[in-house]
Amino acid sequence: MMHAGLMTVAIAAAMLLRLVFVPRCLQDVHWLTVLSLFIVSPLLLLTTAVAIVIMGPHGHMVNPIEGWLSYGAAWGFLILSAGLLAYLRWQAHISIVHIQQYPQQLVQDIPSRLMDEDTAFSAQIGLWSSELVISQGLLDTLDSDHLAAVIAHENGHAHYHDTFWFFWLGWLRRLSLWLPYTDKLWQELLLLREIRADSWATRSVDRLTLAESLVQVIAAPLAPITVANFSCTVPSSRLSRRIDALLSEENDYRFQPRWSFVTYGCIASLILGLFPLCSIPFHY
Repeated sequence: MMHAGLMTVAIAAAMLLRLVFVPRCLQDVHWLTVLSLFIVSPLLLLTTAVAIVIMGPHGHMVNPIEGWLSYGAAWGFLILSAGLLAYLRWQAHISIVHIQQYPQQLVQDIPSRLMDEDTAFSAQIGLWSSELVISQGLLDTLDSDHLAAVIAHENGHAHYHDTFWFFWLGWLRRLSLWLPYTDKLWQELLLLREIRADSWATRSVDRLTLAESLVQVIAAPLAPITVANFSCTVPSSRLSRRIDALLSEENDYRFQPRWSFVTYGCIASLILGLFPLCSIPFHY
């Protein structure tokens, strides 16, 4: 019953990690902690499926029927995962092709794609090498200083390659929607992503100016765009947290890596996600 036991333990561990640690994590939010708790559960399921496929349906400890059932379930999960990944990659490709139809021009000396839309919109769109996309409505809404603050924020997304990394995180989110707290962790990651880009922007623009630009853009009508965008805007219900993070230097979300007890715990959790692969040598 080795394969069935491995699958059961993986699912139980994935759920238990979320149920035990996420409530505490959301009370004392840190970037690396939220990221680790979001990743480790689907990673554990994926590595378990890979381990079972590599071990195959046969083995001295595996009942023939149970072996084939668990082997088929593992293959099914991996095929579903690969199919979902291919679908998301195709969606990203369509978005990139669509954006490239807009004319490119310099906006405050930054190459940008200009959308002829009256609504306020700014985003980095693409994967590893993303492009800045700005609407005409945003240019009409903001003055030069506030527009520079928004562009600096978007440069933060480009610096951290958020479009690339959140493409993969979005894939893991789709795979783990049925796990506890997936949506809460995802929403927290989205907010922390924006706070991190805000923090990067403050290296070149005034904090208060950036906060004012957020209020102005939030007050403006949002663009009805369905592509995978990374706009500087968030729902108004979370605007207060972004502004608090901007104006207060006491909040430490630990965007810059440093060794600590939390860091060691996050690394240990990611190693746990790879642990099923260690069972492969014991199969025969």
